[in-house]
Amino acid sequence: MAAIVLLSALLSLMPLAFAGHDYGQALSKSILFFEAQRSGFLPSNQRVNWRADSGLQDGKASGIDLVGGYYDAGDNVKFGLPMAFTITMMSWSIVEYGKQLAASGELSHAMEAVKWGTDYLIKAHPEPNVLYGEVGDGDNDHYCWQRPEDMTTDRRAYRIDTNNPGSDLAGETAAAMAAASMVFRHSNPAYSNELINHAKQLFEFADKYRGKYDSSIMAAQKYYRSYSGYGDELLWSAAWLYGATNNEYYLNYLGTNGDSLGGTGWAMREFGWDVKYAGAQVLVSKFLMQGKASHYSAVFERYQQKAESFMCACLGKADQNVQRTPGGLLYYQRWNNLQFVTSASFLVTVYSDYLISSGKSLQCAAGSVAASDLLTFAKSQMDYILGDNPRATSYMVGYGSNYPHQVHHRASSIVSIKVDPTFVSCKGGYNTWFGRKESDPNPLVGAIVGGPDAYDNFADERDNYEQTEPATYNNAPLLGILARLNSGHSGYNQLLPVVLPSPPPVNHQPNPMPQPKPSPAPAKSYSPIVIDQKTTTSWNSKGRIYYRYSTIVTNKSAKTVKDLELSISKLYGPLWGLKRSGGAYGFPTWRDSLPAGESLEFVYIHSASPADVSVSSYTLH
Repeated sequence: MAAIVLLSALLSLMPLAFAGHDYGQALSKSILFFEAQRSGFLPSNQRVNWRADSGLQDGKASGIDLVGGYYDAGDNVKFGLPMAFTITMMSWSIVEYGKQLAASGELSHAMEAVKWGTDYLIKAHPEPNVLYGEVGDGDNDHYCWQRPEDMTTDRRAYRIDTNNPGSDLAGETAAAMAAASMVFRHSNPAYSNELINHAKQLFEFADKYRGKYDSSIMAAQKYYRSYSGYGDELLWSAAWLYGATNNEYYLNYLGTNGDSLGGTGWAMREFGWDVKYAGAQVLVSKFLMQGKASHYSAVFERYQQKAESFMCACLGKADQNVQRTPGGLLYYQRWNNLQFVTSASFLVTVYSDYLISSGKSLQCAAGSVAASDLLTFAKSQMDYILGDNPRATSYMVGYGSNYPHQVHHRASSIVSIKVDPTFVSCKGGYNTWFGRKESDPNPLVGAIVGGPDAYDNFADERDNYEQTEPATYNNAPLLGILARLNSGHSGYNQLLPVVLPSPPPVNHQPNPMPQPKPSPAPAKSYSPIVIDQKTTTSWNSKGRIYYRYSTIVTNKSAKTVKDLELSISKLYGPLWGLKRSGGAYGFPTWRDSLPAGESLEFVYIHSASPADVSVSSYTLH
């Protein structure tokens, strides 16, 4: 117990964010992930080249073309509700931070990612009161472990209409269309207008024919049940339509329905593909701060009170706060917790900028909070995800030196059809590929996996779907957050209309890696193993300076290092990323070797010079 208390105390002393993350690189990778999730005919500029065309008969049995769109997670089903939310959040990222995305060279890729989704949503809405909300059957799909290029599973299409309504699905799709229309307003006005027309029809359909979509598309109930109902989506889509059109009808809708649909009553601590109240409340707060509330100021202030309640709960300054792990990560649930962390962090980021633009601060039960503190908190959550956590693990595949290698993802875990075109059967995929303990043959670069548990623990195992499965809606909010963090603050006003720059030509050159800071201790070579230590941050507490050290162990040989034992002396604080056995340290529980050219990282904290780290023994295979 004393050790846990000491660990918690040390973590509380640590700054909210460690220095050194390359947010530009993380942004590029996060967008790349969406290309791995594409369904349909892949374009000529496809960068994730281990994927190939798939789902080419989608919709055919129903007499409609439903080819395209995104697979939601590690399976091969196209679920409309989370797909639409993904597109809404990508669009919101671009609407708020398009200039920063342009400066990073990623605006074109971000807009392509949005359009891949909206092209599909247009197909899925063939009539004003008809919307296709799912392609494929979750039960059937989950019995199979096949790459999408080999799918033999049921690809039936499910829809909502006037006799089988789905206000939540139609409302979220309207929000996605409206938000995306703002993305293309200047670069492609005809397409933007087409999206607006679809959004208006879908909103009217959602509002006039009310009902939960999973009562009509019952196949979605086990996977994306709408627990929150549809009141949040009606307000959410009205807010986006007002933002896209400036039509007073939608402003009036927010004012007259805010109380009855829960917008002014629900103080939420969660925001995601199901529960949109906090997002709607933040958007309405923006309208209020822009002076657009008209005679609904009193109602909009109640929306804002709930939006600020969400912010305070995330920061730990409300009467009822969001739980956190010992390492400081927001914690909501054991299954795919990071989806809520990225979405909440996005709301905190944009609200910080709204407050900065209006010159206001946040009032919480625990006192006043500066607008800049909100952004600092969002940054701390991103830094945790990118590797500043007790396990020194990056939860973005392909970022950093220690990240998940056994992702719960069919396409990633099975050899590419371009490498081995041999057909992978439904059960054959489970027999041959699912149970493999080796790394994925196709790294799912940029994917944010489900993440650690309530105690910062994580098991990198393919069958651990609660922690290792990625999802599009995990990544979508990152476009805005990482663009914002990568750019710094340049005096822009988020309460003024944002005019997106013309997207530059797509640059396929990777962002340069950041140069490492000078190390406090020189690299030591124990041929063929090199050990390099550096300080990543320091802070003062009660007159004592604490340091966080990062140690990189690299295998410079042409063979695989196994049975590694390290000797560490002059260590006076906690260490993460290695397993202690007796008086020596070895590989952490999630790995048993170090292949040629690869590195592992461990970190420790103490108030002294770097510890002495040396190699005691190893074997080469």
